Amino acid sequence: MTDTSTGLVAQEITARLTAGLAPSRLDVINDSAKHRGHMGDDGSGESHFTVVVESVAFTGKSRVERQRMVNRALGDLMEHKVHAMAIRATAPGE
Repeated sequence: MTDTSTGLVAQEITARLTAGLAPSRLDVINDSAKHRGHMGDDGSGESHFTVVVESVAFTGKSRVERQRMVNRALGDLMEHKVHAMAIRATAPGE
């Protein structure tokens, strides 16, 4: 498992996705610098992310179902801490 971002929000994303999805791969990439000064930039440096997550929990699930599973695992972070998140969710072997 890889965590490519180490801020507090990224750490919380990692913890929640690990607990909720038991991923075999997890990359949490902070894209906030690309959005500095744009809408949703709260100045924290942790408002925009890309998450690459592989989990057996995604087997047989559609892309939309997988994104919903990620959003459920993240819970209130998506409402209060994260402005935007790109999600790449796969099952092992895909």
